[in-house]
This record gives sequence, C-alpha cells and structure tokens, in this order.
Amino acid sequence: MVGTIAGMSVLITGGGSGIGEATARYFVAGGARVTICGRRAHKIDAVVADLGSACLGVVGDVTNHDDRERILSAAIQHGGDKLDLLVNNAANIYRGAIETLVEPELVDLFTTNVIAPMLLTGLASAALGVSKGCVVFLGSVHTQRAFPGVAAYAATKGAVESLTGVLAAELGPRGIRVGCVRPGAVLTEINERAGVATTETAADYLQRLASSHALGRVGTGSEVAEAIEYLALAQWTTGAVLTVDGGLGLGVTNIAPRANGEEGELYE
Repeated sequence: MVGTIAGMSVLITGGGSGIGEATARYFVAGGARVTICGRRAHKIDAVVADLGSACLGVVGDVTNHDDRERILSAAIQHGGDKLDLLVNNAANIYRGAIETLVEPELVDLFTTNVIAPMLLTGLASAALGVSKGCVVFLGSVHTQRAFPGVAAYAATKGAVESLTGVLAAELGPRGIRVGCVRPGAVLTEINERAGVATTETAADYLQRLASSHALGRVGTGSEVAEAIEYLALAQWTTGAVLTVDGGLGLGVTNIAPRANGEEGELYE
C-alpha cells in the first residue's frame, strides 16, 4: 500500500452503530476527517460527541434523494472541499422463510441495500474523480455460504458484490477504485438483536456464531475497518471482493468428542 489515511476525507453511511461506527472510529484515529450519516439522531450524536471535531454527523436517510445530496455536500465541505473515500455501509436485513416475505419489505430492503448506494456512488463520482478516490461496498458471507431464512438479504448483497466489479470497470478510467469487503459475523447491534429475537439469549447466540468460524470467534468492527483501509490505500487494487470472515465462509464444522468417545457436531 502507498500513503496513509491521515488527511483523507471519508463518508461512511450507517455510521451510528456497528461496522460503520467502528470504521469511523478507526479512520478518525488514523487522522482522517470523517462524515457519518444515519437515520437515528441519538446514535449519530453519540458517536460525534465521542470523536470530536474530526467527525461530522449528518442525520439523514440515504434512500431519499434530497438527503443523499445534503449528506454528500456536507461530507465534501467537512473534508476540505474533497472526498477521498465513500464507504457504502448502511443496510437493513429481513429474516424469514421465503413464503413469509412480502413485497413492501423486499422493496425496502433492495432500496436500502442496493439502490441507495448505487445512486450515492453516482452522485459522489465527480468528487471522487477529482481526488482519484475509492468506493468501498459492504458485502456479506451470505453470498458465499448459504444460510436458510435470509434469501432477500443475501440477494441484495449478491447484487452489491456484482456491482463492485461493474463499477470498477466503469469508473476505473476516471481513476476511481472500487472494492467490497465481505465480512463474516461481527459483534454488532444487529447480531445481538438476532439472538434476543429467538429462544436463545444474546450470549448463547453469539457463542453459537463464534463456533461456526474456523478461528472460533466472531469478528470486530475494527477488523473490518482494517480491510476497508487496505482497499482505500491499495492503489493497484480495484474490483476486489475481500473476504474478512474468520473462516465462516469455509463451511467448517467444529467437532468435539462426545462423552462416549464418538464424534458429534457442535454446529453445522
């Protein structure tokens, strides 16, 4: 890699929690000027209060055209009249069997996870072309390994990963690099809520998630941020989907001996 994130102007969507928040903290610590956006004002305000003047918070919805323009304008101004990196992180998820999905949920999911980042990238392309900057999308291990009950979410992330290659080819002649990070299970608010929504406690759910990774643990937002940093600085890398999943996508089944000496599956 060449260069440093110090002095970079960065826009992170969905920056009030989870991977977005962790990425904002990581880049601010590295000397970048970061703008985060999200729909929940209390979340955005809390992150900004903690990070100080290097981080600007904009409350807005990336699915709304006027909000996208307002967010982008604020990020460029905050970053010193430039934009070096756009991190398309904001996303939603619906879980449920295919027969339970309804059209409004699907429209909302594809609007948030696919259409909004496409349109925001288009808006940001002029500024990114000037800075010879980078766009990073957030994919998912769900595109690599099939898990029941998340068909709609997996489909949106498959679209995002396909989009990465197409936009790398389209924007490359303008000096704009495009990449995608494909995380495994990360310790975020969404994953904590998923356990509570079932008969499991959040702790039990997270432990079961951990056992499904080859490395035996879930990831952290800062570990995903490290991969985003790599794509932001790697000047001859574009169109890449970088898997950062602790081995979850390998489909490893952890085996432990039973009391009678036979082998039994802990998780599949």
